[in-house]
Amino acid sequence: MDKLNILVVGGGGREHAVIKKLMESPKAGKIYAAPGNGGIALDGAECFPVKATDIDGMVALAEKLQPDLVVVTPDDPLVLGMVDVLESKGFKAFGPHKNAAIIEGSKMFSKNLMKKYGIPTAEFEVFNDYEKAVAYVKEKGAPIVVKADGLALGKGVVVAQTVEEAIEALDSIMLDKKFGASGSNVVIEECLFGREMSVLAFTDGKVVKPMVSAQDHKRVFDDDKGPNTGGMGTYAPSPIYTPDVADYCMKNIFLPTVNAMNSEGRTFKGVLYFGLMKTKKGVKVIEYNARFGDPETQVVLPLLESDLVDIMVACADGNLENIDIKWADKAAVCVVLASGGYPGSYESGFEITGLENAAGTVYHAGTKLVDGKILTAGGRVLGVTNIGKDLADARDKSYKDVEKISFQGAFCRKDIAKNV
Repeated sequence: MDKLNILVVGGGGREHAVIKKLMESPKAGKIYAAPGNGGIALDGAECFPVKATDIDGMVALAEKLQPDLVVVTPDDPLVLGMVDVLESKGFKAFGPHKNAAIIEGSKMFSKNLMKKYGIPTAEFEVFNDYEKAVAYVKEKGAPIVVKADGLALGKGVVVAQTVEEAIEALDSIMLDKKFGASGSNVVIEECLFGREMSVLAFTDGKVVKPMVSAQDHKRVFDDDKGPNTGGMGTYAPSPIYTPDVADYCMKNIFLPTVNAMNSEGRTFKGVLYFGLMKTKKGVKVIEYNARFGDPETQVVLPLLESDLVDIMVACADGNLENIDIKWADKAAVCVVLASGGYPGSYESGFEITGLENAAGTVYHAGTKLVDGKILTAGGRVLGVTNIGKDLADARDKSYKDVEKISFQGAFCRKDIAKNV
């Protein structure tokens, strides 16, 4: 079989994890990334300075490179319809079409989908009128969850502990337009209590093949303190995702979601991410994402024993049922090293040292390669991942690696995968 040349759209830790796994495949030819990052370039993928959201630029790059497969990983280009445009130009693409990516692009759409098809989720109401939203919050009381309808870099959700905090969130989203047009509508929902878990699943729109479960740590400081981030660390598998829970989720959440999207004429192909909570009343969906989670991908894909090229091609071609996907019976822990000040303002451009001393895998999220040196270039800079016989073993290895790596202002949470 001819080797496939692959273009991966994006430039974070998730894309680095995808590229490393693709490079393990004997079927992978040249790997390109746009825009990529320092670690991706260091691994031998050719990087091009095209923004992930630049659809015209990405199509022009694809026409120049003629890849056999384009993997669109971030949410923004998926919601903008990059897969549709690439396919219209004759390229095979991995990822959902625009009309399916709305499952992440609009919380209003996804909540209404769950209500219509009986998929378990928190009770909610949708508002585009500020005064009515405030009145609803006062009526329901706190704690209560306020969500901007559209994409907001994973930061458009406020779990308000008081009515005042909820109204502040409404002020920020609806009046101050902190997230722009994403805040034109808000979803206000009951606050669920329980343990969270994430399950990513490959799907071709017909069959669903879940990956190993994972758990993300969103808050910036230990003990889940401080503001939400894009993710400060992850572990896989989640101990609460038992075989019984997995069966329940397949029957009541995973397959019903894919079938609901088909019924709506929005067939979903690619990776569907299920953010779940195990409550006293059963497992409920907190959110959907239309792509690999970041940083969950950095603990899930290292445990994949099957060929990712085969899986992605099968998803795109609609024959995933023919692929047997195997996972290592081990655990993985990823600790994120971030820039001082993140998720607020931070400085970048600092040299990173000690990368070569890490025993595990270091995924680059916000780095650039300049004159042979790796410099910081983002808030979340590195994801330090190790595989172990269990979570404690993997955790111990990852924190030992963290101590070997340094850059000015670097910090991390010290409690990733602790007490689980």
